[in-house]
Amino acid sequence: MPDAPNNRIAPGSIVFLTGGSGFLGRQLIRDLTAAGFRVRALARSGKSAETVRALGAEAVAGDLADAGALQQGMAGCAAVIHAAAKVEQWGRWEDFLRDTVTGTENVLAAARAAGVGCFVHIGTEAVLADGHAIVDADETRPLPPHPNGLYPRSKGMAEQRVLAANAPGFATIVVRPRFIWGEGDTTVLPKFVQAMRAGAWAWFGGGRHRTSTCHVRNVCHGTLLAMQRGRGGEVYFLTDGEPVICRDFISRLVQTQGVEAGRRSLPLWVADATAAASEAAWRLFGLKGEPPLTRTAVNLMFREVTVSDRKAREELGYRPVVSIEEGLEGLQRAAGTK
Repeated sequence: MPDAPNNRIAPGSIVFLTGGSGFLGRQLIRDLTAAGFRVRALARSGKSAETVRALGAEAVAGDLADAGALQQGMAGCAAVIHAAAKVEQWGRWEDFLRDTVTGTENVLAAARAAGVGCFVHIGTEAVLADGHAIVDADETRPLPPHPNGLYPRSKGMAEQRVLAANAPGFATIVVRPRFIWGEGDTTVLPKFVQAMRAGAWAWFGGGRHRTSTCHVRNVCHGTLLAMQRGRGGEVYFLTDGEPVICRDFISRLVQTQGVEAGRRSLPLWVADATAAASEAAWRLFGLKGEPPLTRTAVNLMFREVTVSDRKAREELGYRPVVSIEEGLEGLQRAAGTK
């Protein structure tokens, strides 16, 4: 049986955070401190340390391989939120294994050794990617035997480690936000804008498929609820609510940056063929950087990916705190396009 809800973590408690200088991590620091928690954030560089300190967190020098720094930084902490991972969709498997899988194992081991009572892992819907549409999935859907890319594979393995570590006195919980977006995005939105400004964007399959989304503030809200109310050994999807039409949402998203998405459309099979050929060329010739299109990107962006957050609503009391309209308006204001 899963652990009962962990209600011991109250404002004033110390929370240890990995990935604090990233897009999601920065917002987590803001929201945790606003809610009255004290935050210690792992920082592997001086620049990262400056970033997390400026947001109100205590910087802990070290990285995911530094067991001593992890355990020392977690001393006296009530909870750990593990947001760090290799987020690229391409690279060497050994790097994904080191950063995402072994890194998660190291953080789990340090948390146990430090006597931390709650561990929240930032997962992803990508763990379900297998080359097919993901339609109205909930937490009962099993991980695929053959994940569609190194990122889904590594995140799925890390998630399995987290859930297996759940034990009395050590509640381990996974949240899976889908399509994180919002102010401060340094990952997805800049890539959209760059591709569209370069004329390299096409709506494969027409783009009229549905997708779930989750504003970064909603991800943080759901993560805090999971930390305070989540049941150990459980997974919770987080979304903005009802799915949206992918083409409509992305078009509005880039418009907040003063960019028009364009109307060029190509058959979905072209995306599949291009991704397969690109990945083969990058592997064969050892090319640097990421291929122009990967199988993972096609799966998660050009096929339906819809998930249900019903479990988080029922068990955590989760409700989005930022609507899609409010989030888009915030992006416009930040970009000066409103």
